[in-house]
Amino acid sequence: MTRTIAGLILPFLLAISSISPAFSADTPQPPTEEQARMESMKEFMQTNPDCKEFTDQCSICTVADGKAECSTPQIACVKQAYQCTAPASK
Repeated sequence: MTRTIAGLILPFLLAISSISPAFSADTPQPPTEEQARMESMKEFMQTNPDCKEFTDQCSICTVADGKAECSTPQIACVKQAYQCTAPASK
């Protein structure tokens, strides 16, 4: 009788251990604040291609070769919409 119980329990444990839960790492994660900020910056740069320097009142970003390089955010800043501070000269 002990062999019969062991023979039933072992396959059952193996079966349930191979089932992946619905909250596994395969599910898409919502974008982080950093990803959202980068998307917003990308959109700003696409809609303002002639802007060479911009700010969100926390960091100052300079555009070089189509990429933004930004300063470290100030302490206790309140992020606002991006504003162009140095348009390209025409």
